[in-house]
Amino acid sequence: MNVYKTKGTCSTQIFFDVTEDGKVTGVKFIGGCRGNLQAVARLSEGKTPEEIIPLLKGIQCRGGTSCGDQFAQALEKYVEEHKKV
Repeated sequence: MNVYKTKGTCSTQIFFDVTEDGKVTGVKFIGGCRGNLQAVARLSEGKTPEEIIPLLKGIQCRGGTSCGDQFAQALEKYVEEHKKV
């Protein structure tokens, strides 16, 4: 399970897994707008980080970011840390 501590949003943490074949699963936001974040989680399920990042990156809500943007940043960090050399 990956945990990302958000910055500048109502949600405070994002939990997610990435399967061996590279699919995002088990997305859960702590805090934030419950209905909207459940939708983001469901729509992300089964997609790769590379599919999700461009959809959510740069979306703004408050303070120049959003929960979706923070999820994109979490996935970017995950991809960077798990790059195959």
